[in-house]
Amino acid sequence: MGGAKARGVGAPSGEAEAPMALDVASRARFNLERAAVLLLDETQLGMSILVQIVTGLGAKNLYRCSSLEAAQEIAAQHEIDLAIVDAMEGGKGYDFVQWLRREAQEPNCYAPVLITTAHTPTGDIVRARDCGGHFIIKKPIAPIVMLERIIWVAKAGRPFLFTGTYVGPDRRFRDDGPPDGVGRRREDLAKAEAETKAGVDAVAAADVQEPTERSAAS
Repeated sequence: MGGAKARGVGAPSGEAEAPMALDVASRARFNLERAAVLLLDETQLGMSILVQIVTGLGAKNLYRCSSLEAAQEIAAQHEIDLAIVDAMEGGKGYDFVQWLRREAQEPNCYAPVLITTAHTPTGDIVRARDCGGHFIIKKPIAPIVMLERIIWVAKAGRPFLFTGTYVGPDRRFRDDGPPDGVGRRREDLAKAEAETKAGVDAVAAADVQEPTERSAAS
């Protein structure tokens, strides 16, 4: 496998980089044509909407999964550059992301992950963050919101953390970190928690019409 970074939605960087502002030009140039995208949604309508959105962004190589087990099998056998995962009944989507971070081989364990959900109570927001997802996106999904989140992830270059309780992108992506790199202060933890809540996407966009299923590589 050649590595997710080479094909380019984004791979972890050893050093944090400041997120770049999204502009019209970057939207116009962005294309997922070379990316392998894993989609996980247990409902036919939800999957159809995701397919419509990502194919509209140029994606051609799609792995469509309707169960946790199917997604794990794909991630174990194929290199992926991006995963868009619905929270699903019982939080199975969160379980998949946690498995991806802790059990999948490189480079898939570093793949950017966007989590979609119809509900964003605080408990779900915290669970999405703690399982290792990059962003949580509230349904109904606006294509422009999906595009902006993908571009943000690709450009932000957030480093990955490996601890006893967490594996995933640095959750302090708006924080410069503790001074001299000596652990985390209590105020850092409070600030990171507040900024995580502030950064959650609660955009409720216009309804996306049910699309006609489009063919894609699987």
